[in-house]
Amino acid sequence: MNINGIAAVVTGGASGLGEATARALAAKGAKVAIFDRNQEQGEKVAADIGGIFCDVDVTNDDTVAAGFEKARAAHGQERVLVNCAGVANAVKTVGRDRETKAVKKYPLHQFELVIGINLVGTFRCIAHSAAGMVDAEPGEDGEKGVIINTASVAAEDGQIGQAAYSASKGGVLAMTLPIARDLMNEGVRVNTILPGVFKTPMVAMMPPQVQDALGAQVPFPKRLGQPHEYANLAVFMIESGYMNAEHVRLDGGIRMAPK
Repeated sequence: MNINGIAAVVTGGASGLGEATARALAAKGAKVAIFDRNQEQGEKVAADIGGIFCDVDVTNDDTVAAGFEKARAAHGQERVLVNCAGVANAVKTVGRDRETKAVKKYPLHQFELVIGINLVGTFRCIAHSAAGMVDAEPGEDGEKGVIINTASVAAEDGQIGQAAYSASKGGVLAMTLPIARDLMNEGVRVNTILPGVFKTPMVAMMPPQVQDALGAQVPFPKRLGQPHEYANLAVFMIESGYMNAEHVRLDGGIRMAPK
């Protein structure tokens, strides 16, 4: 797909992997709509790239629908959707109080929150976007749109405390093929990226020695991934018309240890 001149939507586009992707798409000539809950940062990024900000909570169907309506009114039907909105937590299935050693039950609302944002939120945005894409005018090879999802290496080798996160990202990975098959006769491709340990805003807040220790675990290169490297892969997947129903680890070769 030729990115120049198309409309694109990036969820979680106010920071981190989403911001880098929004900037990369805009640099290629795309008209980008940023879906995020961080209005201040989202509007700043949108202004920088000549795009539009939409205040969207991916767990709320009304705000998602309103976001697509606003984006399409400004830019037309999006041909690209990149799902980067997500959240992480770390809670063991069964924990113990450090002092009393009493068993602590898993706070189920936290499990449901992570699933709701990472998995259901991703699918919600896919469903809304694909419903518009399938009626778009086809381009080369009959292509109408491209959807890029963000899973994680935790989908395949989740660590201690990552039951919710791994389940959510494993779901994103698992639904890639069936959604691509659902849309195969409609001219829409679907691919998923599995990032490893990246220097996102959350990681950037950690002490330098902690960041260095995380980077040292990577076989090569021994450093954290940079958001622009995720964006580069997303752009490659969008532009490569024969790439469909695929998932790619972007992790420097790391295989996560239990902890």
